[in-house]
Amino acid sequence: MIDAWTAAQVREAERPHLEAGEPLMQRAADGLATVVREVLRASSVRRGGRTTKVLLLVGSGNNGADALYAGESLARELVPAGGAVTVVPAGARVHEEALAAALEAGAVLDDVEGWCDEAAVSESLPGYDVVLDGLVGTGSHGPGLRGEALRVVQAMLGVGVGVGVGVGAGAGAGAWAGAAGAPPVLVAVDVPSGIGVDDGTVPDPLAVLAADVTVTFGGHKVGLLVAPASRLAGRLVLVDIGIGVDLARLPPAFSTP
Repeated sequence: MIDAWTAAQVREAERPHLEAGEPLMQRAADGLATVVREVLRASSVRRGGRTTKVLLLVGSGNNGADALYAGESLARELVPAGGAVTVVPAGARVHEEALAAALEAGAVLDDVEGWCDEAAVSESLPGYDVVLDGLVGTGSHGPGLRGEALRVVQAMLGVGVGVGVGVGAGAGAGAWAGAAGAPPVLVAVDVPSGIGVDDGTVPDPLAVLAADVTVTFGGHKVGLLVAPASRLAGRLVLVDIGIGVDLARLPPAFSTP
């Protein structure tokens, strides 16, 4: 049996730790970076002698910051070895401190407009090994994605990345643009952007990237276990950020049989 909680319950469990100054975001980022390293090791045969490239799709929320801090850690390893970490900010603002840390470590900032156009994405994306979806997380309000985040997702779907199964996304998605190799592994940060975090709904199947792996923090969210959103989460990896005891005091909002 797996227990899951709402976004509000997770925030409630986090509150005393944040008030005490515990580095929850850094713990989440460290766990995320560890999973990405595992994914990269697993795909090393596919890359052959090619250098390693990671793409960060970053929104305004905390999960965007998690992605950036993970990107900082990855850049410190990959860039000196000839690899690359690219940051695409898709929001009105991003976490300034986390962005500065990633760039200082060697990550490169790219213009979001180049990732909103399907033709441009079909040329740029092949060669990337991992895409981190840190566009929208548990703190989002309202259904689905909007603005630049929506345009980026639609461009990705158009070139065959993040295409879901069984939720209606296939009709509006294209074939993978990089015919010479497999598409990048898509890793969702906490939850796939655009799902109903608390109820498992998918407000717009053509505005969600289906993850190969979802790295979630502290506790499972309801939307990761309830269909149809659960079908877009891929393999679930739970990262312990130190709130488990507090979360266990709260009644789960959902439990698997």
